[in-house]
Amino acid sequence: MATIRPWNLAEYENNISKLPGRWTLITEPRELTVEYLDSLRPRYVFFPHWSHKIPPEIIRRFECVCFHQTDLPYGRGGSPMQNLIERGHEHTMLTALRMTEEFDAGPVYLKRPMSLHGLGEEIFLRVARTVTTMIAEIIANHPEPVPQSGEATVFKRRTPAQSQIPPETISLEKLFDHLRMLDVAGYPPAFLEYGNIRLEFSRPALRTGRIEADVKISILPKQAGLS
Repeated sequence: MATIRPWNLAEYENNISKLPGRWTLITEPRELTVEYLDSLRPRYVFFPHWSHKIPPEIIRRFECVCFHQTDLPYGRGGSPMQNLIERGHEHTMLTALRMTEEFDAGPVYLKRPMSLHGLGEEIFLRVARTVTTMIAEIIANHPEPVPQSGEATVFKRRTPAQSQIPPETISLEKLFDHLRMLDVAGYPPAFLEYGNIRLEFSRPALRTGRIEADVKISILPKQAGLS
């Protein structure tokens, strides 16, 4: 299993490593080599939330399984959870698919329903727990992946600049969605800039007629050439 996020590492330590079979954890891209995997001779290589490019020869040589937070082929591409919430979705499917050299286009092993309620990190914790049950099912039953069918919809990976709270926010509910979907460790938080001050928001709570949140305030560095 190759992963980098703390919620997946905790799932590996507490649950996945105790599933039947001999397990090995990879957390660094430099460890992910054909030579190392050849020495392990894995039946599967699972990639829950791996953010690094995987060498094509590994994808071709080994049965690599990744997990995508949309009902593929809808929502191929980056930032699936944030893109879904931004589009108003409250539920999705978590898809386990065999990796191919075309992103998120491989055949599907399993799909499981997922709620998109809660803060971003809560959603990722929920995903991690569901990934564990899907891995257990795959190694127990060895399902044959089925090619995706239907028209593909592709999401664009969000940029850090898109974390800025948009000035055209039309409701507290939309603003809350923007705050909560970015409340994840390791992701650019929702922010506002006023002059040389930057305000970053976390732990939002939607109340009647208002939102309460933690705010981190910092001074922006001076731009080159300005006094």
